Amino acid sequence: MSVPVSVEPSPEQPRRRGLQTLRSQAASVPRAWLPGAVGYACLLIGLLDIASAVFPRLRHTRVHSWAGQLPGSTTTLAAVGTLMVGTLLVLLAHALRRRKRRAWRAVVVLLPVSFALHLLRWHQIGPAVVSLALFVVILVHRREFYAKADPRTRWRAVVNLVVMGAFSVLLGMVIVSVHPSSEIGHPTFTQRLEETVYGLFGFDGPVRYHTERVTDLVAYSLGALGLMTAFISAYLALRPEKPEPVLNAEDEEKVRALLERHGARDSLGYFALRRDKSVLFSPSGKAAISYRVISGVMLASGDPVGDVEAWPGAIKVFMAEAREHAWVPAVVGCSEVGGEVWTREAGLDALELGDEAIVDTSAFSLSGRAMRNVRQMVKRIERNGYSCKVRRVSELTLEEKRRIADAAARWRGTDTERGFSMALGRFGDPSDDGGVVVTAHKAPEEGEAPGGDDLKAVLHFVPWGKDGISLELMRRDRAADPGLNELLIVAALQESPNLGVKRVSLNFAMFRSALARGERIGAGPVLRAWRGLLVFLSRWFQIESLYKFNAKFQPVWEPRFLVYPQTRDLPRIGFAVMQAEAFITLGMPKFGRKRQREGLMPEAARLGSVTEAA
Repeated sequence: MSVPVSVEPSPEQPRRRGLQTLRSQAASVPRAWLPGAVGYACLLIGLLDIASAVFPRLRHTRVHSWAGQLPGSTTTLAAVGTLMVGTLLVLLAHALRRRKRRAWRAVVVLLPVSFALHLLRWHQIGPAVVSLALFVVILVHRREFYAKADPRTRWRAVVNLVVMGAFSVLLGMVIVSVHPSSEIGHPTFTQRLEETVYGLFGFDGPVRYHTERVTDLVAYSLGALGLMTAFISAYLALRPEKPEPVLNAEDEEKVRALLERHGARDSLGYFALRRDKSVLFSPSGKAAISYRVISGVMLASGDPVGDVEAWPGAIKVFMAEAREHAWVPAVVGCSEVGGEVWTREAGLDALELGDEAIVDTSAFSLSGRAMRNVRQMVKRIERNGYSCKVRRVSELTLEEKRRIADAAARWRGTDTERGFSMALGRFGDPSDDGGVVVTAHKAPEEGEAPGGDDLKAVLHFVPWGKDGISLELMRRDRAADPGLNELLIVAALQESPNLGVKRVSLNFAMFRSALARGERIGAGPVLRAWRGLLVFLSRWFQIESLYKFNAKFQPVWEPRFLVYPQTRDLPRIGFAVMQAEAFITLGMPKFGRKRQREGLMPEAARLGSVTEAA
């Protein structure tokens, strides 16, 4: 594994040395398995506490009769306390497995309480001894739990209220129903549900019991669950909000300077300027890695930006940051060279994810048999009255930028702007004027009045060094004729030499090599089965269609890789990638989100040239 990074002298050197010391401590943890074992032990103790507090039979032991010597309210409150402690231990178990320091502090308090409550109730000695043993273990190995809290928002309070509220209702139904011998009459399911809901708010419900002790136990337990749900949700809502990391103006300026010198190396480099990413720099400042934290995964995209010789320094800083917060480090869409550096410097593994289609504009031509279908498609769509304009973004007026941004948002078809590794997420910002935009327009048909909205499709390319462009956005009016995308790409490739563009990066084709090899003669049964699965998944995800679309333009295929720590992390990383690319959206409900059309053109909106979308 990587070692702490030495930092060059600077005014912030004392602060950096403190951070370096913390990272060094995190890197020296010798027992990677221990937090997981402690977390599962904490979960088991929590479940035992809940079970022993809820189910009466678990409380009948040889010494249970001694409990009669204590006041009834004492043992009842002890049972309620055990229920609360058990619930909190279950909630904290996952954070403990992720080495979170705050979870460790809370568990250090809860385990002695659990031990004392078991003894107070003269209950089974076993769980008490296990709680004490686990308490000793986490104290001895306290350096294992060093991770800082994740970036947070107040929406976690809403999620906690919903999830924990549902858990409290289900557990409350169990508490109300496990005393059938003490119930008066035969309560219905609806009455039990009313008793549970009322009890969570501290009120009496319709269910009655013969003994006061059972009545108090049920009432106290339900009230404790409701109070705990409200308290935790209120704490999450009222604590200071720490927003998700974003690219600030200073870091953006530094990244642009690196792209100016080294941007030609990677077609995905410009996407490091997405403003919903954070960035880490190497100690020398000659390389940077942009990333976003999603579901506990520290996800970078593409190769590091900057000088290749400085990549190892940036990677060490990245890995130290991941260890400091106990995030899973991963990289999506890096090149073969980038994958080699990541695997060598960080001890990670790599998986071929797909191929990027790159077209040499000097060699592109519509002539020849291989381009027959594209040539016929382009001629047909041109006969239908469509034409294209290829321009630098800097040549557009603010009104044209607004018009294109509105049209792109209108044609998107989803509430969320998709993309992470190969999307910029905005259009019209003055800082992006070096890009290229291709628009398709349709002449008015016979009998139509001129002057209508003739914009039917748009392509947006971001800069790729001095002589390249990389596809960022491809949208079209769904009511327009098919074939517009082919027309736009052909127009861009034919006009590129006049713009000084020698290479054009098109879409990314996931698992392209498997699809290509699987359809060849002689492909084995495993490869054919894998291809069949990919074709099946193409019904929901554009896997085969993107490959075939890109292949029309006779590109050079450049492999792209996914870098990950261990095989068991792949499902979690895959889920994070799906969230990053907005194929899976979590968080605010639909009615709480504004349509993100205004985000396409933030600078123009600040100038008052863009009206907000309804």
